[in-house]
Amino acid sequence: MFKRTLTQSDIFLIAANLLPVVGVWFFGWNPKQVFIVYCFETIIIGFYNLVKMAAITAVKKTDIWQNNGTQTRVSGLVFMLFFLVHYGMFVTIQMGLFFGVSGIGDEYKIGFFNFFYKWPQLITHDAMIMLGVFFISYGYKTVTEFIKPGLYNTTPLGIQMFQPYMRIFIQQFAVILGSMFLVFGAGKIFILVFAFVKIAFAVYVNYEGVLNRAIAGFKQKSGK
Repeated sequence: MFKRTLTQSDIFLIAANLLPVVGVWFFGWNPKQVFIVYCFETIIIGFYNLVKMAAITAVKKTDIWQNNGTQTRVSGLVFMLFFLVHYGMFVTIQMGLFFGVSGIGDEYKIGFFNFFYKWPQLITHDAMIMLGVFFISYGYKTVTEFIKPGLYNTTPLGIQMFQPYMRIFIQQFAVILGSMFLVFGAGKIFILVFAFVKIAFAVYVNYEGVLNRAIAGFKQKSGK
């Protein structure tokens, strides 16, 4: 469960999470913009999980779908579509919760249904820089820790489909906690709290180890 060493991509992600702290504390970046970027990070993580699922599908074509003790072999596209719908609903609800708690929804007049066409108003030049860094860092992690080692050959789609959720639940907790500081105008404190929580989990929690154990259990259960 807990890491002993950090990978290069872990260090890259830690640096990406420190960038907003430096920007807010020393370059006058708007803490609410950083909050918005952290919300959009959820979408970036989902995008790269779809990339991983697409790589698995390109190799395997089909995989085993577990449902109430029964097993059915279905196309990888079914897994991808299910993830897209399920994760999309999760992101929509999460965004509404985040914007409601922080007050950003009222400030920008963004609600549950108009987020998807109003979100460009939320992105400033500073936010674009942060989003770019996160996009590159997660891309680097995907290439070096999934594509290059060839994990798409062995990872079941049923496991990969739910891989992002543990990381996202931790992020969700940290964002809600940090947003309370935004409400009281303590934006710099929010950045420190959120960055500390994210970095702490990145350093100590072995997400890949949890995934590998899930893969082993899946194979044992399916008889493969």
